[in-house]
Amino acid sequence: MRVYHFIDEKWGLDNIRRRRLKIARISDLNDPFELEIASPDPTVRRAFRQTKAQLNGWAGLLCFSRDWRNPVQWAHYGDRHRGLCLGFDIPDPLLTTVVYRSRLLKADMVAMNGADDQQWEFYKKVLSTKYTHWKYENEVRLFIRLDDEDAQAKDLYFKSFDSEMALKEVIVGHRSELLRKDLIDAIGENAASVRLRRGRLAFNSYRVVTQSNPALWE
Repeated sequence: MRVYHFIDEKWGLDNIRRRRLKIARISDLNDPFELEIASPDPTVRRAFRQTKAQLNGWAGLLCFSRDWRNPVQWAHYGDRHRGLCLGFDIPDPLLTTVVYRSRLLKADMVAMNGADDQQWEFYKKVLSTKYTHWKYENEVRLFIRLDDEDAQAKDLYFKSFDSEMALKEVIVGHRSELLRKDLIDAIGENAASVRLRRGRLAFNSYRVVTQSNPALWE
């Protein structure tokens, strides 16, 4: 599946040069409802929050969208249209689709007290459930065990570009001053296999589209 990761220019170029993406930690996600469940029992809620802290120690994730054309995502995650959007090919079985709901998931005590694999499947289900107003993100998630990745610094983990996360596109925001050459230099020897384009605002709709006039992007 082709999926997209929005990022600002500085860290986007750095990631392209180093061929990696920073893995998000559960405790640092911008939605405070991440990994929250519905339960009338305060003991269950407390226990689940302790589990959240434990998961943060060994599990991380990368967040992608199925669509790069949404101007709201460029505004929120692409440095107000000054940043980049990186397109990757990732095998479908590795990705988890985010489900949008109006209510929290209920605690599944059978899964929470089951075998490790059963617990993890439930935690992934909760981690891939978000409030319906996040639906504009059209999000999919790649869950990663931190012990499978090398820590580059304290509490910083990165996933390298590889055959299971192959960089295929770089889209420049319409307010960016980056040139095509800047991206080619950053990508290096793999530049021929990566599609480069610049976004522009659509003329008749609230969308970002490809700038097709080569004279407007050198």
